[in-house]
Amino acid sequence: MPKPVNMSVKPDVSAHFDEATNTITYIVKDPASDACAIVDSVMDIDYAAGRITYDHADALISEIKSRGLRLEWIIETHVHADHLSAAPYLQQELGGKIGVSEKIIVVQETFGKVFNEGTEFQRDGSQFDALFKDGDTYMVGTMPCFAMATPGHTPACMVHVMGDAAFVGDTLFMPDGGSARADFPGGDAGELYESIQKVLALPDDMRLFMCHDYGPNGREIEWETTVANEKAHNIHVGGGKTREEFIKFRTERDAQLAMPKLIIPSLQVNMRAGEVPTDKDGNQMLKVPVNGL
Repeated sequence: MPKPVNMSVKPDVSAHFDEATNTITYIVKDPASDACAIVDSVMDIDYAAGRITYDHADALISEIKSRGLRLEWIIETHVHADHLSAAPYLQQELGGKIGVSEKIIVVQETFGKVFNEGTEFQRDGSQFDALFKDGDTYMVGTMPCFAMATPGHTPACMVHVMGDAAFVGDTLFMPDGGSARADFPGGDAGELYESIQKVLALPDDMRLFMCHDYGPNGREIEWETTVANEKAHNIHVGGGKTREEFIKFRTERDAQLAMPKLIIPSLQVNMRAGEVPTDKDGNQMLKVPVNGL
């Protein structure tokens, strides 16, 4: 376990499900103050029309204001490939610092090439307010939190532990959903297995909150489970499955998967901390690399 875990601190967690992208965003409140964090926000996009809106983010803002909360952190568990982050919009409206893994620079370098970005695109993570290293600690009000590096889905994946709650990004899904793909540039199934073992080494009754759920086999959407439940029942890694078994399954499964529908706009926006790129005249503009992914 990378850091001592204080299971007696039980943050209030409010979940917001985005049906368009199957993403769950969380407002996490320090139980001893009015401070809170937002984990994995969503900016709405009609990709076919090239239109961006903020309904999902506005719902977060409305709740935070109505509850009299103070936003201190806007956390990205990784550079998402399936939805756009609303971090800058939330920061503009509520303040707070935007944080991501220090490995963002690897993602920026990789996809800076894919999207043929010019020298004006900084590949040093400077678009974010904080770059977390493995084991880094921070505070949400009086609540100590820490970040665990969990590469494998992407190089910049992290799990954020806040009291008895851990926000796992795409490292794990609900037990009947398994795990995330590992075939994006910089992904690695072996690394993902090792990262999942780090998560499963947390206390058995640690609450785990997913970034996505797709309702396998028609069940209702769910987003909260425990370490013990994942260890016992996760269909990809539970029940003592070996690293070799996982790599074989994950590699074969990933070869059958289509690219996420929003991967092209998502990567361009999210590697910029949620800012939409602009052309030389300052107009917001997205690129479509042909045969680049």
